[in-house]
Amino acid sequence: MDKTLVKGVQLLEHLVQSGAPCGVSELARKTGLNPSNVHRTLQTWTHLGFVAQDPATGAYRCTLQLFEWGCRVADGFDVHRVARDHLAKLAHACQETIHLSVLDGAEIVYLDKIDSPQPVRAYSEIGGRAPAHCVATGKALLAHGGPMAWAALAQPLPRHTPKTVADLDALKAQFKLIRQRGYAVNREEWRLGVSGLGAPIFDQRGQAIAAVGLSAPSARLGPARERELGVALAATANDIMRALGGALQRAA
Repeated sequence: MDKTLVKGVQLLEHLVQSGAPCGVSELARKTGLNPSNVHRTLQTWTHLGFVAQDPATGAYRCTLQLFEWGCRVADGFDVHRVARDHLAKLAHACQETIHLSVLDGAEIVYLDKIDSPQPVRAYSEIGGRAPAHCVATGKALLAHGGPMAWAALAQPLPRHTPKTVADLDALKAQFKLIRQRGYAVNREEWRLGVSGLGAPIFDQRGQAIAAVGLSAPSARLGPARERELGVALAATANDIMRALGGALQRAA
């Protein structure tokens, strides 16, 4: 393993996570690297176009080149490109926040998102992550991922709210219901006051490759609307699968 490359990438990651320009001393403190090494590495990233330095303050920030590369990577997923119009249609119909997520180990990553136009809405961001066992899209993907997917989950499962399902056996019981019903439900298991729904998207081999999600304030997701939107979510997932030429899930 190239330790210099690893340290360089870790430094860039810290700069990304900071969300604001950082100086050499601050980055050295955060990473534990020698300031001279930090400065030299930042100069390399600047030369490559990934980082820019403010001439007035001397602080460094990431450029849009990372965003451009990230967009190209995301567009490489056929499901991301194909799903967009279907997500927009669903968002317009339900007026809630809609997501497209993929499973990455014990977490989900948001590939796409359409915000609710309502003043009170659920918060998330494209490229953001959430624990898979706490959110509906994660549970939908875990339910169809089987033991190989479950092996990535921490034991015991982290509890993020009093309503988090932290017992794997209890979670497996939910997985069975998810497979029967066609969609998953999160009732304030990741954030108090926020609930969600998720339905899997399958590829041609019948493997769950992504999930369509919906999140909203719990006050707007009563039992009747939850069922109504769960059916709509599963139908949208099926529409995306048809466009991809994938396998259809069980109707909700």
